[in-house]
Amino acid sequence: MKRSVALRLLAEVAASQWGLVTAAQAGARGVSHLMLARLADAGDLVRLAHGVYRDAGAPTSEHEELRSAWLSIEPARFAWERIQDRPEGATVSGESAARLLGIGDFRAIRHEFTVPRRRQTQRPDVRFRTRALADPDVTVREGLPVTSIERTIADLVESRAQLEHVARALRDAMRRESVDVDRLTALLAPLAARNGHRKEDGRDLLQQLLATVGLDQQSLIKQLTRATRRLLPMEVVSPTEAQELKRRAAAQSESADIADLVRFVERLSQLAPANTSERST
Repeated sequence: MKRSVALRLLAEVAASQWGLVTAAQAGARGVSHLMLARLADAGDLVRLAHGVYRDAGAPTSEHEELRSAWLSIEPARFAWERIQDRPEGATVSGESAARLLGIGDFRAIRHEFTVPRRRQTQRPDVRFRTRALADPDVTVREGLPVTSIERTIADLVESRAQLEHVARALRDAMRRESVDVDRLTALLAPLAARNGHRKEDGRDLLQQLLATVGLDQQSLIKQLTRATRRLLPMEVVSPTEAQELKRRAAAQSESADIADLVRFVERLSQLAPANTSERST
């Protein structure tokens, strides 16, 4: 096969996979391992991992190594095929999911994936977790199947990550997007006892995480009180509205809308200049 033909065939595959192609996909199109080696030696391809290459003309990306590891799990199949299979197949999870979702400050030294059936790997930088994921627990981010915010937080607790780090990830999630508190509570329930709470008391464990980063009921009310005190002189809110805001905060412990409330309190705090004199409401 001519070099130009091989490059064209590989480019057709790589175009739908972030510029990446596997040796198995190349072989299915008649591009041999020898040709791949020659193209890599010539600088036309960049070898990312065993059996995974990037078109040298394609830009690098933040999640390139994670995508490469994911492709290598089922190297003969296209990314778009595997995305349609979710929640079956390999799903980015754990610390890798946290980084992909942009929450917390986990290093994600290894690429973590959840798979429905037990499997092993010789790669020291890849870790598999065996679990059949429910459909609501899988979403897509940056073109990769990844565990939902709720499933990711629960997985981090299950893997015995430091709760303070998990709490920061939860805080980031609540500030940026909707969090299904009921689902998160249910996922945390089996982990409550090992973390010092009553058996199956996922709500208590959730409250611990929230309190760690100042998002528990008492802390939110204090934040809201400070913000409204600053806004009252500016006539942004009336005394009656301020009391209604406090009432909403007081009810959050029984509500599934805590994430909405967290974002609301933060927006309100941003409206209130920190140097404005506080007055009693």
